[in-house]
Amino acid sequence: MKLNALSHNVKETSGTYRVPQGFSLAEVLAALTIGAMVIVAVLGIYNRAENSVAAVTRRLNSSRLPGEVLQRIAEDLDNIISSASDGTITIENKFENVASRMLVPAAKLTITRTIQDSQDKEQKFKEVIWQSSYDFQSASNSLTLYRSSGGLNKEDKVLEKNKDDFERELFVPICSGITFFKISVLAGKNPIEKWNGPPPQGIMVTISFAEPYKRADGTFDVPDEEKITRTIAIDRTRKIRFDTSAGDNQGEEGKGEATGEGTEEEIEDINMPDSGKPLPSSPKSAEKVK
Repeated sequence: MKLNALSHNVKETSGTYRVPQGFSLAEVLAALTIGAMVIVAVLGIYNRAENSVAAVTRRLNSSRLPGEVLQRIAEDLDNIISSASDGTITIENKFENVASRMLVPAAKLTITRTIQDSQDKEQKFKEVIWQSSYDFQSASNSLTLYRSSGGLNKEDKVLEKNKDDFERELFVPICSGITFFKISVLAGKNPIEKWNGPPPQGIMVTISFAEPYKRADGTFDVPDEEKITRTIAIDRTRKIRFDTSAGDNQGEEGKGEATGEGTEEEIEDINMPDSGKPLPSSPKSAEKVK
């Protein structure tokens, strides 16, 4: 009561109220500045760490994704083409116009296996198409790889049981961001970029997701070190003939050289000088000294 009365008296005599003292404007501005600097530093560290993780992940995916795509193409070739089947392969290479400003190499691979029905009519038992094309609805300036499967042999007999042929033969996107896709046939010294007929001995598939550069002819290409190439053998179970005649001759010559065997004309006597006279077998005996 006395304290309240005293404070009341002070208020009445002085005419002012005591209010708790707060922060000044300079202190508030200094605190905000320091807090903003700390937040900017933390965000900078987080951004660098995120970029590092993204770079490592992109580097890993750049080698893993092409390997998976090439492995899937090799599996289709092994499953459809065999020595006892009537299979055909069609390969086409062209330049795809990307966003009306880039000509990027693109390719199409068609693997077909046919059979004869009861009426001796040719039927498509299995057909798989790999095709790279530009997606106009995509925002990226790259190609998209599609895969289509059709024929009498269904891949998934449960899901494709009640589907029509046009529903099963739709192109399914496999991956995007492709900047180089090329398929060649290994026949002779120079690869062939166009093929339509029986399966060759092997094909070479090249794919890349790297940044392309413009060539002198107006088309776009990718550096060779950024291209991932795989050579796929067709029908690995076929019989391969090995010509060992030349190798045997070379082996016999090498064996003769190693053992020192040869004709009499080739063997030279190390004791015969160039003049043809034999070398003395022992030095002249010294005269006896009496």
